[in-house]
Amino acid sequence: QVQLVESGGGLVQAGGSLRLSCAASGRTFSRYTLGWFRQAPGKEREFVAAIRWSGGSTNYADSVKGRFTISRDNAKNKAYLQMNSLKPEDTAVYYCAAGVTYYSSSSGSYAYWGQGTQVTVSS
Repeated sequence: QVQLVESGGGLVQAGGSLRLSCAASGRTFSRYTLGWFRQAPGKEREFVAAIRWSGGSTNYADSVKGRFTISRDNAKNKAYLQMNSLKPEDTAVYYCAAGVTYYSSSSGSYAYWGQGTQVTVSS
């Protein structure tokens, strides 16, 4: 069982940066792949990035490649999403998720979800 809590969201101007954090509880955190997803109003939840348990393998949506970086610190039971060069279309609620998967982009591959944190990018 893993419980996830996101933080770090907020309001930022286009071109700015934010760093999201995902704090996890549970002794088996290091065994799970961590993923970030986002959902904008009126849209389906979409994949953003994922990182394997070891941190050695990552996967990104094309829309964020080169701008976002996912990382994790298993000793601290935390995962991060560094978001640079933010655009208004990045505005969404961002969710952290954990699952037993390679680094799937499918939300169905993740069993555990946080409550989400709002990111708003103004133009």
